[in-house]
Amino acid sequence: MLQQIIDRRLAGKNKSIGNRERFLRRHKDQIREAVKRAVDGRGIRDMERGEDIHIPKRDITEPVFGHAQSGGKREMVHPGNREYVRGDRIERPKGGQGGGGGSQASDSGEGEDDFVFHLTKEEFMQVFFDDLALPRLIRTELADSPEWKTQRAGYTSDGTPSNLHVVRSLRGAISRRIAIGSESRRELRELEEELAELEAQQPLKLLKLQELQERIQALRARLGRIPYLDPIDLRFRNRIRVPVPTSKAVMFCVMDVSGSMDEARKDLAKRFFILLYLFLTRHYDKIDLVFIRHHTQAQEVDEENFFHARETGGTVVSSALVLMEEIIRQRYPRGEWNIYGAQASDGDNWHHDSGRCRELLNDKLLPMCRYFAYVQVAEEEQNLWEEYSQLLEVQPHFAMRKVTEAAQIYPVFRDLFKKEGTAVA
Repeated sequence: MLQQIIDRRLAGKNKSIGNRERFLRRHKDQIREAVKRAVDGRGIRDMERGEDIHIPKRDITEPVFGHAQSGGKREMVHPGNREYVRGDRIERPKGGQGGGGGSQASDSGEGEDDFVFHLTKEEFMQVFFDDLALPRLIRTELADSPEWKTQRAGYTSDGTPSNLHVVRSLRGAISRRIAIGSESRRELRELEEELAELEAQQPLKLLKLQELQERIQALRARLGRIPYLDPIDLRFRNRIRVPVPTSKAVMFCVMDVSGSMDEARKDLAKRFFILLYLFLTRHYDKIDLVFIRHHTQAQEVDEENFFHARETGGTVVSSALVLMEEIIRQRYPRGEWNIYGAQASDGDNWHHDSGRCRELLNDKLLPMCRYFAYVQVAEEEQNLWEEYSQLLEVQPHFAMRKVTEAAQIYPVFRDLFKKEGTAVA
């Protein structure tokens, strides 16, 4: 008889997790579209939560096999039919008159309830980042070449003399000698007591006395042969190497706040920054955010001032890049942090400054960054776009894209951070 064993230990108390996973796989395309709509409609601060997915009732019906009479096309007259003849179209029941589906108000009397399926926060993010991975990331401590540290892991019976634990070894030796010799010592005590009683008797029974003495000597010899310290008693300190992933990352958000950056363009930049941040949270335990805003001068600010403070003026992009380099060298050593940069601008810049921006990126920042993305929130290509375009061929971890409306945020983000070899829809 064929037996099948299903291991449900990972499911915990949730016995329906298998059905839930099958449902997610079956309606993957619809759920993905619903997540995309949710991303467009949510506020930036509300990204990390679940979502209610509405699936039309007609899409979750199961195929049903029924028994039919033999033969092909048939005509029949049902009993009780007094108002319809062949070819008439039968209207749907009016709302509230049976037939189900009365929970949705309608002026036409038609409608069906949608199936509402709640995605948890983890499932929502899983669908959102379904085919994304850290882009062109050189394998470091987080992946195949982790940092290693040595830690104690109990004791082992093999090892080097320098790792010998004397106390633990002697404790094991004493336990072994007690266990092996306990029966012999008990028998020895009984024989010694019997010998003492025999020696006190008169006349002496020499033959029995000699026999007891020989047995006592044999037991003492047996106990004497128990080794004080046996190789099986030795215990050595056991140390193992365990990987310590690099779990720290810093994300620099650089944005132009000059007079040409209106609120709509700032909102586009804000959406891209939050998507990048959410993406990094799936790979790092600790993420620092550094906000740098600039017009002719750059300054580090908090998130509230970064997105909502109102300032006007000209544009000198290099001031922000210089400040970013200074902050990295002061607070975020390259060997300890994974550094990511995201810059948003409308492309407008003082024309003498764009060449310096390219040099700063190529010579200073990109060698320290895991990835740097430039997003232009305007269609017109100006001198900054032309200068940055020269870096695409020589810097594999640099990317630049255009975003002119909110609907383009999601596909552009996926394009920037798609897995290697994944086609862009």
